Amino acid sequence: MKTLIVQPKTKEQLAAIKVFMKALHIDFKVEESPYDPEFVKKILQGREDIKNGKGVKIATADLWK
Repeated sequence: MKTLIVQPKTKEQLAAIKVFMKALHIDFKVEESPYDPEFVKKILQGREDIKNGKGVKIATADLWK
């Protein structure tokens, strides 16, 4: 069989998917992210800042100077 990875964006979507899977007698498991949500938020914010031109870029060669 195949494995599907579903990424609901809201709690309502997650609940609906669970009800659907149970109704069709499809086995599933819910796994929580191993990362702290605050950490993930900071990483995503940092990436967004870089896209928007904020932050400091350091050349790899200059890291050890």
